[in-house]
Amino acid sequence: MSDMTQMYDVVVIGGGAAGLSGALALARARRSVLVIDAGRPRNAPASHVHNYLGREGTPPAELLAVGRDEVTGYGAEIVEGEVTVVERLPEGAGFRVVRGDGTAVTARRLLVTTGLVDELPPIPGLAERWGHEVLHCPYCHGWEVRDSAIGIVASSPMAVHQALLWRQWSDDITLFLHQGPEPGEEEYEQLAARGIAIVDGEVAGVEVSGGRLTGVRLAGGRVVARDAVVVQPRFTARSGVLESLGLRPAPLEMGGHTLGAYIEADPTGATDVPGVWVAGNVASLMEQVIGSAAAGLKAGSAINGDLVTEDTRRAVEARDAPSDAELWDNRYRESHRIWSGKPNSVLVRETEELKPGRALDLGCGEGADAVWLARQGWQVTATDISRVALARAAEHAAEAEVSEQIDWQFHDLGATFPEGAYDLVSAQFLHSMGDLPRERILRRAARAVAPGGVLLIVGHAGFPPWDHHHAQMQLPTTDEVLASLELPEGEWEVLLSAEHERVQNDPDGNPVTRTDNALKVRRR
Repeated sequence: MSDMTQMYDVVVIGGGAAGLSGALALARARRSVLVIDAGRPRNAPASHVHNYLGREGTPPAELLAVGRDEVTGYGAEIVEGEVTVVERLPEGAGFRVVRGDGTAVTARRLLVTTGLVDELPPIPGLAERWGHEVLHCPYCHGWEVRDSAIGIVASSPMAVHQALLWRQWSDDITLFLHQGPEPGEEEYEQLAARGIAIVDGEVAGVEVSGGRLTGVRLAGGRVVARDAVVVQPRFTARSGVLESLGLRPAPLEMGGHTLGAYIEADPTGATDVPGVWVAGNVASLMEQVIGSAAAGLKAGSAINGDLVTEDTRRAVEARDAPSDAELWDNRYRESHRIWSGKPNSVLVRETEELKPGRALDLGCGEGADAVWLARQGWQVTATDISRVALARAAEHAAEAEVSEQIDWQFHDLGATFPEGAYDLVSAQFLHSMGDLPRERILRRAARAVAPGGVLLIVGHAGFPPWDHHHAQMQLPTTDEVLASLELPEGEWEVLLSAEHERVQNDPDGNPVTRTDNALKVRRR
């Protein structure tokens, strides 16, 4: 299916614990959910996940695979890719989400769980051992390096706090002052009382032997043997997608030091942008995996509640709203003739050399195409959602003396479809003022084409400013229409796929140039 016009209740941007947990809650609530995962989990360097009740010690990749299976088991979809653009659609229509390969979907709500980036101090060797012997969180990794020789590299006022905290897991703690501030008198006393050694001078790198970290190298060349090194990264939320919607990261400060930046949200994850929720490290820099999963669940539940409120409001409004059939009937009643009465030029051009047989005209309107086809010798089934238009079309057929060659049928094509197989199926400007499931209808149209028959689809590539009936409608390209048809490989031949220009008069009678597109395929 073409992603261009696919609408989901919720698109989750980010496929870690927070995103999958939110997607699971939403899928179980029978929402249509798409998870877009860039494939950059923050905990990828780590060997195991800890403090996750029931999953203690699980490798991150295994936990991710289990979570994906659970989410897709309830009908949610997961795709890999980087989201490059998010746009708010007009009039509360949701959001357009575009991936790096150009594919796009629309969503009523967004859950962003893009996590954060750990920006390590610029010390050679740290990045290569990050998540192994280079650590930052004692609750995540303290048990694994218990009773080891641990070095704390100071780069912020939090270094003394870190040293005292890690002392809980080992009595062999060394604080390397590096570029951090000089501890105060009281802090020196605390460090001494806990038996924490202090080494002055800058750290130049780490020593590695046999694939493991073995020491800390000072600028003067001295090496202090250590089994693990603790650093204080700067935690920076991956917030580019959110910033494009007007959300700016807020600094997280502790002890007068900025630890990083995050996106502010209420306790459910709702941001200041209506329809957008966040969960996990993008909103809470200190959150561990189990907390991120809980935040995703909370956000998913809140999103579903918000959608229930909207669905209920729409249902109340729909009780008194006219149906699509009534909308079109009313429009046709506006004047004696809505359309020009001439057949569509692309239909004429692309079918003139076809051998007449059985034709299906979808959305026939006042019947100009059906009448023209009948005059060429086709036996036509013509459908429309407006009984007013069908009655008018039947009158035109009678005037042209082709009534016996045309079977006029009322169909709301989203609900019912003409029976039979056809040598020509024509869908000319099959757009609607209402909620028309166009892709599903066109796939059904393709199935109605007989072997050797042709499917011809013509649509607008853009609408003029005066066309208020269609101004907010999405307009796929021919490539996107072709992809949405889901034609079996090898069974169809593309005869035409192109844009073309035509001249049309505006409401004041002035000629203007319009751009349309046409797709013509033949079943082999």
